[in-house]
Amino acid sequence: MNLRYKLIGFSAPILALSLSVFITSLILTAIGKDPIETFILMYDYGTTGKSLVSVFNRFIPLYISAIAVAVGFKMGLFNIGVEGQYLLSALLAAAIGASFSVSRPLHILLIMVIATAISSLWGALAGYLKVSRGIHEVISTIMLNYIGTGIIAYLLGQVFNDDDKANLIPQTTPLPETGQIPSLNNFLNIEDLPSLHGFLPIAIILGFLYYFLIWKTTLGYNLRITGQNPTAAKFSGVDPKRLTMLAMIISGGFAGLVGMGPLLSYHHQYSIDFPAGIGFAGIGVALLGRNHPVGMAFGAVLFAFLERSSQILDLRDVPKEIETMMSAFILLIVVVFYEVIRRYIVTQQIKEASKEVED
Repeated sequence: MNLRYKLIGFSAPILALSLSVFITSLILTAIGKDPIETFILMYDYGTTGKSLVSVFNRFIPLYISAIAVAVGFKMGLFNIGVEGQYLLSALLAAAIGASFSVSRPLHILLIMVIATAISSLWGALAGYLKVSRGIHEVISTIMLNYIGTGIIAYLLGQVFNDDDKANLIPQTTPLPETGQIPSLNNFLNIEDLPSLHGFLPIAIILGFLYYFLIWKTTLGYNLRITGQNPTAAKFSGVDPKRLTMLAMIISGGFAGLVGMGPLLSYHHQYSIDFPAGIGFAGIGVALLGRNHPVGMAFGAVLFAFLERSSQILDLRDVPKEIETMMSAFILLIVVVFYEVIRRYIVTQQIKEASKEVED
């Protein structure tokens, strides 16, 4: 029976993708575009060598962002503040990391530790407000995003701005070579293609770390039980306030690593052009992947592929916003399906329990 429930749950994202393609096809037809030709165009462009490298580079921060969100989701917490947490930590890590130079492995590790510590503290603020003042984490994390944006604007413009007059935009001093992760192209013998970010193996390791933490530790068990049934967890001796603080700190810690891929592998400094919006996109990836590391990996690849493949549409007189609509349809449909499936499983379990009592 458990296998049947898993298969039903696995079918939800497939059905969501199929329905979103169908709805998007109707919209394309309504505006006078051939949906089959459009999807073939997206596929052909998205599967070129350059596009695949771009997809994997986009996958890295999306996947880590989803992990950060999923830690909170597992306990029933909504960390909407991943956006502010990773941007603020990326700025401070870039500024501090550019101020010294040591051996490359140690330098990279220190930059990551700085980013993790800062984002953990920023996430802990939301956790403290919830356990001490009862402020819902959605409200506090959204407000902290705005506060973080203001702090970033001030620090980037007034404190950490590179003194080089040739720079036309506010940006930090570039990281020294010891603070940069080399491209994977040389290791994989990839030539004539864009740089494949060296942070990819670290992102995969974080996926295993997340799985181990949530499914193989007592802390992860308590987080899952509290998320499923807070009342029962409390009576079993779990301290919900302590777990809330730990969940927000851990979620914030993962969030701090979202910006490390772009920073250490490509940009090597923080500027107003630093990738934004990844924190909010991670929420969708976590929902689509049902907070499972493998599911979120597929979700991150799917969203990265849609974003990359849609770039060819404007050149073919097809609105690029089709990709945004398609992603929104996928999320909307999958959330509805998951709720329907949850209610179905609960109903079936009640019927099975009643039958066992009767027997």
